[in-house]
Amino acid sequence: MAEIETLPMEKAKLLLDDPNSIFVDIRDIRELEREGMIPNALHAPRGMLEFWVDPDSPYYKSVFGEGKRLVLYCASAWRSALATQTLKRMGVPNICHLAGGFSAWKNAQLPIVEKASKSHSG
Repeated sequence: MAEIETLPMEKAKLLLDDPNSIFVDIRDIRELEREGMIPNALHAPRGMLEFWVDPDSPYYKSVFGEGKRLVLYCASAWRSALATQTLKRMGVPNICHLAGGFSAWKNAQLPIVEKASKSHSG
């Protein structure tokens, strides 16, 4: 934990409307569908995160190269702490994780949106 920045909830909620910050939800898709997510968060499943962040990867997502502050979160901050440490070691700048994770966000009664589900016809 000494290697990474843990963003307190009071500061995190101020970044909700900050165009230079992106909340990155690394939980499993089933968790998002069941619990909801932080508004405008980007869903990046933990298993794909390094591939999406690495510019040399065929799965690279350019949103990670825009220089914005990345605020990773999971359910209770364990996975996001490890993911933050991994990405920092990969050279990703301006990265931190949310203290207490999504459960703390929800307990603080901060805004939550439903995960947009794909419509199934038939």
